[in-house]
Formats: sequence, structure tokens, C-alpha cells
Amino acid sequence: MDMSTPSRLSLSPVNGKPVLMSFDGADMSSDAGLTLLREVERRTGLADVLASCVVDPRDPCKVQHSFAEIIRFRMMMIAAGYEDGNDATDLRHDPSFKIALERHPETGAALCSQPTISRMENLPKTRDLIRMARGMVRFYCQSFVRAPGQIVLDIDDTFDAVHGHQQLRLFNSYYDEYGFQPIVVFDGDGRLVGAILRPARRPKGRESAAHLRRLIREIRKHWPRTDILLRADSHYCTPEVLDLCDQLGLRYIFGLARNSRLQEHIQALEASTAARYLRGTERQKVRRFKTFAYAAGSWSKVRRVVARIEVSSRGRDTRYIVTNLDGGRGKHLYEKVYSARGQAENHIKAWKTHLAADRTSCTKALANQMRLMLHGCAYWIWWTLRAACPKRSRWRHAQFDTLRLHLVKLAATIVEKKTRIVMTLPASCPRQQLIRLLFAALLPPQPP
Repeated sequence: MDMSTPSRLSLSPVNGKPVLMSFDGADMSSDAGLTLLREVERRTGLADVLASCVVDPRDPCKVQHSFAEIIRFRMMMIAAGYEDGNDATDLRHDPSFKIALERHPETGAALCSQPTISRMENLPKTRDLIRMARGMVRFYCQSFVRAPGQIVLDIDDTFDAVHGHQQLRLFNSYYDEYGFQPIVVFDGDGRLVGAILRPARRPKGRESAAHLRRLIREIRKHWPRTDILLRADSHYCTPEVLDLCDQLGLRYIFGLARNSRLQEHIQALEASTAARYLRGTERQKVRRFKTFAYAAGSWSKVRRVVARIEVSSRGRDTRYIVTNLDGGRGKHLYEKVYSARGQAENHIKAWKTHLAADRTSCTKALANQMRLMLHGCAYWIWWTLRAACPKRSRWRHAQFDTLRLHLVKLAATIVEKKTRIVMTLPASCPRQQLIRLLFAALLPPQPP
């Protein structure tokens, strides 16, 4: 087949008329909604935040694509669902991507190629990535109009399978695979605060405390008086982390692994709860709580523990949390405060599944950490766009892939004229009203 001319496909006829299809719409794009993401990136300046942390070693006289432009292109690709850098080969000519990078759709130069993107991902050194992590914390703090009185930070780790010989990879027997296990931190509203690449094993107390100390130190630079509440699963409840919270004046509520000494405190309550369940006529589950003081042998002091005892058709299920929060019933602390940390798993899902943050296939660990930064920026773009949706609409809580399908994957004809650029979307576009509302919220006020 002659690849120099576009091939035409003959489809099944419609009412006797032949249907012909070809891929020669040169001035069209299937990602016209990138213009929305462009407005978000222009407001946030995320690409410039990362680019400012790296010294570009290239000769300025020979540079065609600035470091910020390369990062911005890669971020837009990830946000639009093109997590593979090889897609840049075709997308570098796409008119919507050109507009997103402030280039004219027809006369503007092509965007950077896949090899250029690969060099960008491998360029940052350890100190550059540390500066980027600090820059992301600074960006997180600046995303608030004013310093909040309190923030909630959810700390968790997630398994990231790999299928090569990447640096830092480790075999995890629980998942029966090689991979990484990055630590990810979100706040209570779903903002991404930071992500750090690490081997596929649970973090020990000293490692967790060191990571949290660095993170809190950066946040305190911007918000010295903000009250910080930490939430995490039981494997973050270590003596080192608990002592760190005491030293830094942090509030916390952590899961606590069960043991025989804890069991002694709730044996009677478990028995009475089971009896109450058996007396019930409809056999509905029974849940009760108990608060008591407890000190593990490795702890530096006595702490407040809440036990949740539940009996149902599945049997007994007892869980524990430890906290330094004053007041509040055990039921409220467990069900309303601690259990809300489960929302962090949905944020991780959005970051990994909808934005492919587990695409850590580079050989070098530093390059894979850079990828986590890029995917984190793509997460921020979508989080900001979703936050701009009407408060009472279903879009305010939609998944990122749903928003991408309805707001970015839009066909459009793009024509560059002498004095303006005209984008024409289908008259039957079902999200016209939402798109108009979002542009009204994102665009700067027009001068009178």
C-alpha cells in the first residue's frame, strides 16, 4: 500500500449509498477540549514551577523547545490520556496541542518529539527533584486564597508493578510481583501534596518519620500557625511517627494493629455485643465503641485508643485507632474522622488509573520520580478543572476519565486566519453549557 497518500475505507452502505472514510482532515483535532486545560495551566503555571527547579545545560542558541514547553507538552499529553511518550510523534502536529502550548495551529512550528521528552525526563538530578518536591508543596499552599485554620493530610502508599530492571524495584511477596511502593500524600479535599518513589516494601517507622518531617517543615514555612491533622493506616503508627507528632505539635489519628494486650480491654464488650446480635430478631449488625488509655512497650507515653467492635453475619470484626484528639465520642472519631481517610484511596485511583501514574517504566529511578512529578501536575490540572464545575452539578464529583471523555475528547475544525484563530465544534455537542460555564470561570476578566 502506498503510504504517501491517505487510504480511504469503504464502509457498509446506508440506504444504498456507499460510506467512505479517510483520515485527511488536516485542520481538525479530536482533542479540542485541551483549550480548557490550557486555561487551567495558564492560571497555575505548573510547568514553570517544575522548569524553574532545573538548570538547562543546553546551548541557548540551539534550543528550539524550552524546558517549560517540554514539560507542558508532556503534562497535556498525560491529562488528555496519552501517557506513552511515543504518542508525541503524531501529537506534535495536532492543532489543539499547538494552541495549548501557545503556538499557531497551522503556521506554528511542530512541538517537541519523543526523544526530546525522554531527555527531559532523564535530565533532573537528585537536588533538582528535591527542589521540585518543595516547589509542589509551595504550589499546594498557594492554591489556597488564605492560610487555612486546619488541614487534614492523608498518608498512604500504593503498589506500582514494574516489568523490567528498573532501579529501586523490589519483589513484594504480598503482590507476588516486582515493583515500587511510592508514598503519596493528599489533603482532605483531594489536593495532591507530594509523592515519593521508593522500593516495594512497607515503610519502616524511621523512613516514614523522616518523610513526614521534611513535608511538615516545608508546609510550616508557608503556614506556621495552621493546625495539621495526620491520618494513616496502622503501619504508619510507629513510635517514631507518634513521637514526631508530639515534637511538632501535630494532631493525628492512626489505625492501630491488634494484639493480645488490646484484646484484654474489650473482651467483655465483645461478648456482650455478640449476645446482643444473637438476641436481635432481624440479625442486623451491631457496632459498639470503647475508649481507653493504652501504652505499647515501645511507646514513650500513654495514648488514647478507640476500639470499634462489630458483630454481623460474617462474625466478629474489631478494629483500633489511636489519637491525640481531645474530646469527641469514639463513634464520631472512628466513623467520621478516621474512616474519611478511605477517600484517599479514590484519589490514588484517579492518579494511577485515570492518569497512568504507574507508568514508571524508565530504567533510572530519578527519571521515574520525574514521571511521578509530571503525573502529579496532570492530576492538579484535572482537580482544578473539576473544582471549577458548578457546585451542585454531578461534574463536581465526576472521575477524571469521565471529565476527559466529555470535555476534552471533542472533535473540532481549527482554522488559522490572519487576525484570529477559529475553532468550530459540532452544533450537537452535548456539553456546550458546561464548557461555557467553565471558560467563564477560568478566563481572566475582560477589560471594559
